[in-house]
Amino acid sequence: MKSRQNKKESPSETLNYLDQIPLRILTHQIEANGLVTLLVPRFESRFWRKFMNLPEKKSYIYLHLDESGSETWLLIDGIKSVHHICTELTLKLAEKIHPTEERVTKFLTQLYKNKYISFIGLAKV
Repeated sequence: MKSRQNKKESPSETLNYLDQIPLRILTHQIEANGLVTLLVPRFESRFWRKFMNLPEKKSYIYLHLDESGSETWLLIDGIKSVHHICTELTLKLAEKIHPTEERVTKFLTQLYKNKYISFIGLAKV
């Protein structure tokens, strides 16, 4: 009889997403209406940025966040866990962001996949 080998768990299976601490990678600006605009560099490479010699305004792609995205982004400070961010958003936005944990984790996952944020203790993708 063959014995089954134990599968190694991937890091994502052993970590609790709500315990993770997100950290911003991009810069942002706060608009007059209080919403956040992320400044995504048009070129990652310094060579291309210098080579293209674009004016400052055209060096970035402007990503405008809605109310819940803006509030979430502003709570990312490298100290608060995802769970803490969800708690604060629930208190501030109430039904506008229900179900909070599901919406926030999806949003943070997209930010992470696009390399707009990282998580403290996780290697960069």
